[in-house]
Amino acid sequence: MSDINKVVLAYSGGLDTSVIVRWLQDSYNCEVVTFTADIGQGEEVEPARAKAQALGVKEIYIDDLREEFVRDFVFPMFRANTVYEGEYLLGTSIARPLIAKRLIEIANETGADTISHGATGKGNDQVRFELGAYALKPGIKVIAPWREWHLNSRESLMAYCEQHSIPVDFSTSKKKSPYSMDANLLHISYEGGILEDPWAEAEEDMWRWSVSPEAAPDQATYIELDYERGDIVAIDGQPMSPATVLEYLNKVGGANGIGRDDLVENRYVGMKSRGCYETPGGTIMLKAHRAIESLTLDREVAHLKDELMPRYAKIIYNGYWWSPERQMLQTAIDQSQACVNGRVRLKLYKGNVIVVGRQSDDSLFDEGIATFENDAGAYDQADAEGFIKLNALRMRIAANKGRKLL
Repeated sequence: MSDINKVVLAYSGGLDTSVIVRWLQDSYNCEVVTFTADIGQGEEVEPARAKAQALGVKEIYIDDLREEFVRDFVFPMFRANTVYEGEYLLGTSIARPLIAKRLIEIANETGADTISHGATGKGNDQVRFELGAYALKPGIKVIAPWREWHLNSRESLMAYCEQHSIPVDFSTSKKKSPYSMDANLLHISYEGGILEDPWAEAEEDMWRWSVSPEAAPDQATYIELDYERGDIVAIDGQPMSPATVLEYLNKVGGANGIGRDDLVENRYVGMKSRGCYETPGGTIMLKAHRAIESLTLDREVAHLKDELMPRYAKIIYNGYWWSPERQMLQTAIDQSQACVNGRVRLKLYKGNVIVVGRQSDDSLFDEGIATFENDAGAYDQADAEGFIKLNALRMRIAANKGRKLL
């Protein structure tokens, strides 16, 4: 007799998770609750309801989480200018703690004792889902079918559907793309297929959200972003919600060939993985945020943020969003944003995001001091001599003691 009574499954309505529903019912003789999240993946999520009902599921959750995703996860991450291994803007990573959170909330609402997901045993997502779940509900049980079953190919999954009369539209269930893809409001990722050869160039027709830089318009697009406490609140003077901001930037960025990336990353489980990513809105946000910070942040605060950022990025990538160390860093990051207010003007042109202007009532830029013209005594250049000598003192002492460099 299984000690599993009710399972909340992260359910997309696709082949894999449809098989998982029946497999859980048969393997654990348990009730299954499905949860489908709309985080801006660009596909209709409501059909998942009918598919789940056809599988005998009685409790079905379909939630629009787009605003929460951007407001409470994407924006806080971008306040830190977060980039993993110098390139990756963490589009997949940042969605997983929200899904884990909602899985646990639904488990609490429905009295479920277990959660389940469709992440494989090779990837990072299994770690992210489960670390989040355990942090939020330590006694929760987790079932990861890909670590248990022997259905290790698409053909075996299709055969399982036929054997168990799972209602899958076999005429349309063949993959439309040879790639494994994940999408949300921040990005779309591509793995597998020819991308498993790091030398092979991605095919042009793979990309979904952006035109190639070569095909982008010959006329530049100018936009202005308004910031309050480090977050974008308006574009071209038009107030927008967090999700609307990112939707707009994805559209205008993609139209100008912005946001494509091809990289080999180090997964937390130990292997290297080659993936391609489209993050047009995020690419614009990163450039613009650094621009407004350059005007408003104290030098040492800015430098400290840059030193902390790789650690913060690694925490998110590895699945520790709900950890005390991430919360501690977030508190410091958010405090640093109190004066990150103002406007940034950008030129978008053939894959490039070019900062052409920035202004803020909280600016620390003092033209009277920085000017190359007459500063009317605002800065005494003679002070620089003592400053330089004092900073060279330790090196002068070492050289006088015979510690020659040449």
